[in-house]
Amino acid sequence: MIVYKEPLKNNKMNTIIRNATIINEGKIFNSDIFIKNERIEKISSSISIDPQSNFHEINGENLHLIPGMIDDQVHFREPGLTHKATIFDESKAAIAGGVTSFMDMPNTIPNTITLDLLEEKFDIASKNSLANYSFFMGICQDNFEELLKVDNEKVCGISDDGLYFNNENSIIANHPEFLEKLFSNSNSLIALHSEDEHIVNQNLAKYSKEYGENIPFSMHAKIRTEEACILATERILKIAKRTNCRLHILHLTTGHEANLMENNIPLSKKRITSEVCIHHLWFNEDDYESKGAMIKWNPSIKSKENQKELLKALLDNKVDIIASDHAPHLISEKKGNYRQSMSGGPLVQHSLSALLEMHHKKMISLAEIVQKTSHNVAEIYKIKERGYIREGYYADLALIDLHSPWKVSHENILYKCGWSPFDEVCFQSKVDKTFVNGSLIYDNGIFKPTINGKRLLFNKDR
Repeated sequence: MIVYKEPLKNNKMNTIIRNATIINEGKIFNSDIFIKNERIEKISSSISIDPQSNFHEINGENLHLIPGMIDDQVHFREPGLTHKATIFDESKAAIAGGVTSFMDMPNTIPNTITLDLLEEKFDIASKNSLANYSFFMGICQDNFEELLKVDNEKVCGISDDGLYFNNENSIIANHPEFLEKLFSNSNSLIALHSEDEHIVNQNLAKYSKEYGENIPFSMHAKIRTEEACILATERILKIAKRTNCRLHILHLTTGHEANLMENNIPLSKKRITSEVCIHHLWFNEDDYESKGAMIKWNPSIKSKENQKELLKALLDNKVDIIASDHAPHLISEKKGNYRQSMSGGPLVQHSLSALLEMHHKKMISLAEIVQKTSHNVAEIYKIKERGYIREGYYADLALIDLHSPWKVSHENILYKCGWSPFDEVCFQSKVDKTFVNGSLIYDNGIFKPTINGKRLLFNKDR
């Protein structure tokens, strides 16, 4: 059971965590850590503090301390869609899941396609977000000049995810002339959804003719196919390599796409990076039979073979990071037939627990989880002073208990929409405590919803 306290404006106290097992930069070691104000003051096997000073001591024995997850792809729905989610509610769920920073996509209402609208979202978050935050500027056919004005030091990037290039519901990956222009002129990180809509529309027409209004949800992967993803991704990559732009490809779903990515150069040198989402690692198309609309995402969850190839590419460093693509809808919006059910689902509270479950199954190491959810995200976006457990860095941390089983249920789901595709799943590990900017926000089921998140800042050169 999650317990809430009243929102606080300030929850800062110096903290020392004793005897935690720290996972950081490929190493696992026992140490104390001292948090002073917002930052990590000292990491040492033995830290002494004047007992007269004002500090809080936490026993980290049998717990693992990691940098908080940085989720670079969420849809927190505010403004305009707050019946589904709000920045306050979803950031609260994120904190309970060990996510301390997020980057939100532009498909709110109105779409975030001007600098003024972008700053309005930052203003909302400054008053309501428990976690650190940034927001993507949206890409459409009419805001090219606005895109070139984005301040790379204050904005994570530009993206089309959840938007359409024009009024014909057209995905930007299908407009190579515009991509050529954008890639040649923008110095921002460009994060794109990659599917060929001509193939998708052809397949939808085919299965609509066959099934009428009763298209089975298992057909989703046969409508939004491997071919649709591969063709679009190959098109984007060709232009990106020619223009040397800074491209990030969102939510890869096929092994073929993943194997197009490079792993023979350091991450800091890559001009093209990519990610995979937790639902594409956890589920495969066999799960449509039991989950149906609950796992309907765009791009689609695909075959078991693709699921395996995505994980292998992730571990081989061809794919760089893991995200959630947290995209909540009301349960009523997921009901109905295939055409009526909206694509997307809530994930940000459960992504880390699912990855830890994969660790228990020996599919991924703890160090790899930290690398793909914190270190590499900070490197790709060039986030300042976050993503690592280092002296002088902000204390964005999660203490996790690897041996504390719990079951996802309606009583502990924190999303405003009130459901999860992981409903009734038993996880062996849980987040015990979460710190944001040095403040203990979540403590063993007790939630202190301090409005403590800060705007993420970035290095100028992407």
